[in-house]
Amino acid sequence: MSSSGAQDRVLERHPWDERFMRLAIALGERNLGLTWPNPSVGSVVVDESGDAPVIVAQGATQAGGRPHAERVALAAAGERARGATLYVSLEPCSHHGRTPPCADAVVEAGVTRVISAVEDPDTRVAGLGHARLRAAGIEVVAGCLEPLARRAHRGHIARVTRGRPVVTVKLARTTEGLAGSRNGPRLMITGDIANAKVHLMRAHADAVMVGVGTILADDPLLNVRLPGLESRAPVRIVLDSHLRTPLTARIVAGAREIPTWIVTTLAAPVGAERALVAGGVEVLRVADEGGQVSLSEALTLLGTRGLTRLFCEGGPGLADALARADLIDELILVTGRSARGEGDVPALGLALQDRMDALDLYADEQVGSDLFMFWEKP
Repeated sequence: MSSSGAQDRVLERHPWDERFMRLAIALGERNLGLTWPNPSVGSVVVDESGDAPVIVAQGATQAGGRPHAERVALAAAGERARGATLYVSLEPCSHHGRTPPCADAVVEAGVTRVISAVEDPDTRVAGLGHARLRAAGIEVVAGCLEPLARRAHRGHIARVTRGRPVVTVKLARTTEGLAGSRNGPRLMITGDIANAKVHLMRAHADAVMVGVGTILADDPLLNVRLPGLESRAPVRIVLDSHLRTPLTARIVAGAREIPTWIVTTLAAPVGAERALVAGGVEVLRVADEGGQVSLSEALTLLGTRGLTRLFCEGGPGLADALARADLIDELILVTGRSARGEGDVPALGLALQDRMDALDLYADEQVGSDLFMFWEKP
């Protein structure tokens, strides 16, 4: 088929296309948090020559970002890829990085049809991957389940289009709307099942971020404590304008095992930085705004470091600061039905309440006795 013929048939779809694309997207989602700075893509090779389509092979982008999903799936398929259909959750790359373009590998494998969920906004690709496939006579069906794929790849999209990771804020509240106590013991809001789900969210993030107030109040580990997933702890990031993080904090004690970054201001004391660095912490400096870390500069810096998905668990204060700066892309609000203890700190600050009017509620889920609600920017 000529490239013009492939272009003419770009909208042709098979009844099972969405089914296999859902699988491709799900495969990519499994490795979220492991592949940065690259996107976590899923791919499925399907033989459509018989009476019913048959899955030949499947793959996902591997830890560290290579090999890419297409190469994993095509290698597993071998000669059975010739004449088959390739489903991929993001446009195959068309540029030379540490490996040759995936679009070339698709052509060499003899695939005759490619179903792609979303065009890669990376300027090195941006439609060139699809164009290379069409030029080789491969039929390309673009945009299959695009909204679902965009949500899965929103971290990659944010980094290459806005220069920063996508920011997800998670807040827990009681049924009365409270998140904690100013002077009393820590308020236990959610149950064990909900807590396990939050740890799974951490495992799928590139980094988890809190403010120094959370470190001083709770001394958290910020790791992943799910059986079998302990190795998937994300980078731990603390916003600490004056470097008040104690050397005795648990995240400092474990900084050589789990990458731990503290983002501070240019004016923070050098002596405190040296002590933290000696403990294995990496200290990053940005400009300040009103004596506090500039959130926009901090996120831009994290983007240059390759982070694509940032999971913020810093509590109401940090959430409200991110809202004031219009830096929240997704809000996860967890309402605990059996909170233990008394609180007096509202979960939602005034800025966040205002910003929620611009967010769309796209899902809710009952997890044990607790309710998860998910908002995102439209």
